[in-house]
Amino acid sequence: MDDLKEFYNNKTVLITGHTGFKGSWMTLWLVELGAKVIGYSIDSSSEKGLFNLSGLKDKIIDIRGDIRDLNKLKEVFANYNPEIVFHLAAQSLVRKSYDEPIHTFETNIIGTANMLEAIKHCKNVKSAVLITSDKCYKNKNHVWGYRENDELGGDDPYSASKACSEMIISCCKDSFFKDSKTNIVSVRAGNVIGGGDWAEDRIIPDCVRFLEKGEKIIVRNPDSTRPWQHVLEPLQGYLLLAHSLYNDSSFSGAWNFGPSKNNIITVKELVDRFLNCWGTGSWAHNGTEHEKKHEMKLLSLDSSKAHFMLGWKPILTFDETIDFIVDWYKNYKKEDAYALALSQIKKFNELKEQRIK
Repeated sequence: MDDLKEFYNNKTVLITGHTGFKGSWMTLWLVELGAKVIGYSIDSSSEKGLFNLSGLKDKIIDIRGDIRDLNKLKEVFANYNPEIVFHLAAQSLVRKSYDEPIHTFETNIIGTANMLEAIKHCKNVKSAVLITSDKCYKNKNHVWGYRENDELGGDDPYSASKACSEMIISCCKDSFFKDSKTNIVSVRAGNVIGGGDWAEDRIIPDCVRFLEKGEKIIVRNPDSTRPWQHVLEPLQGYLLLAHSLYNDSSFSGAWNFGPSKNNIITVKELVDRFLNCWGTGSWAHNGTEHEKKHEMKLLSLDSSKAHFMLGWKPILTFDETIDFIVDWYKNYKKEDAYALALSQIKKFNELKEQRIK
């Protein structure tokens, strides 16, 4: 934490998608590290989300804009000259991509190309971390984790859009940034969960919505296996990577930030352990209306590269992950959301110091 604070203090950092779930946590963390944060995003979709509840708009330069708008992106880069860029803006839902494939392709593919074009014209950028997804891999239902050099692909519009984003990042890195002082990486995380997420068709927000209404939780794909991880796990990886990348092009390329093998479990196991921690509630399977919208059954990541080159590794056990999440959703109405999030970041960093020697 001290090393990151020393590095990020007074650095100008631009984050796209800063009003979203992961973007809000990243923004709050960077504010605490002393960074000068410029956020570029569409409006937050939830009044109960971390961005709105924590008052982050008053702690940063908060800009509303669409990543499909290249001219506005270029204008923002020219006005603020960021040193570090985190690109998190995306259409991030698999099932929504079936309903809105063109929007998904435009946002995730053209949006990524626009970001790279804007970065190319801003000579001040030293580190650019572009977030895609673990679903960028051609999923062959392997029992082993996918590595960064495995085949890309996608059987649904969302996954295909992320595979295309990866190809665009790699192409632009080689075509436009080879002799540049700007270093580019793409990063792929697992299924990220945590407090402050209210997106549709995500298992934790779905659970909380049903529980708050006193209803039985409806689960679509109970037997699907996913690499679950608390939102702070990959974010610490992104922060470490941007730091290492700042003056060292050898860190350029693709990176996985996945959970430990004990966190790679089925949806029904996740729900059971969530309900056990919550203290009440039940669930039922009802997948008939969703069967035409196919989602992969098995997916995991190999994060050996991040372990060996960055010294990064997952911190929280699965039970601790669930404890953090339940703590958030049970207390966000009672406590100051900024302080609640900050307390979880501090606890996470304390556990990190204990476990990484």
